[in-house]
Amino acid sequence: MSEEAKVWTAALLVIGDEILSGRTQDLNVAQVARWLNDEGIRLREVRIVADDIGQIARSVNALRGAHDYLFTTGGIGPTHDDITVDAIAEAFGVPVVVHPQARAILEEYYASRGGVNEARLRMARVPQGAELIANPLSGAPGIRMGNVHILAGVPSIAARMLEALTGKLEGGRPVVSVAVGAFAAESDVAELLRTVQDDHPGVAIGSYPFAKDGRFGANFVIRCESGERAADCAGELARKLAEAGFEAIEGGI
Repeated sequence: MSEEAKVWTAALLVIGDEILSGRTQDLNVAQVARWLNDEGIRLREVRIVADDIGQIARSVNALRGAHDYLFTTGGIGPTHDDITVDAIAEAFGVPVVVHPQARAILEEYYASRGGVNEARLRMARVPQGAELIANPLSGAPGIRMGNVHILAGVPSIAARMLEALTGKLEGGRPVVSVAVGAFAAESDVAELLRTVQDDHPGVAIGSYPFAKDGRFGANFVIRCESGERAADCAGELARKLAEAGFEAIEGGI
């Protein structure tokens, strides 16, 4: 019997008082989750913390030890409350230094924008021993420290940093998702769903209820590393829904 394939996992630490206060709506969870899945890595945990060095450092150490990868978003800008680098340096027990390559990138980027000042130079600070993650959008790079990847909080900038990491992390196979929808109450098909999932090892079925046009229904999302097995499971689920008197709509409603 072959050894079971390793499942690579990641956590995401969202940093910022503005997220916790509700002033800013976080958009990074979804894009990081999608990117990780394409890289064959499962996002297993998301945590949101305030701009507090001790809290960030404790969360970083807990999450980087529990998963293959940790991603952080937020707190690497030019202002006094951008303290993520300081917190991660504390987590690793190393000092903060100015990365020479980061400084050179910023000097070039700001050459026609007023030059590098003290605030802009803050974006060249890294935990000692860190590597850089390219940021072609706004110059200031992301940071990689061990298995921790430090991204910007601005979603468009975080997206470009993820692009720079594409294909560079070790992962498994992406999960394939197939949806089947029906105007069926979850309570009416709960046992049916359990039976179909049990008949397809390695496949997970999630149920997501909705109300539409005055009717209640649910979309059932089948997830598996094998597209063929996901499709087989979706086919059986559609047949069993039809047998139970519910029209099954491939692709979901």
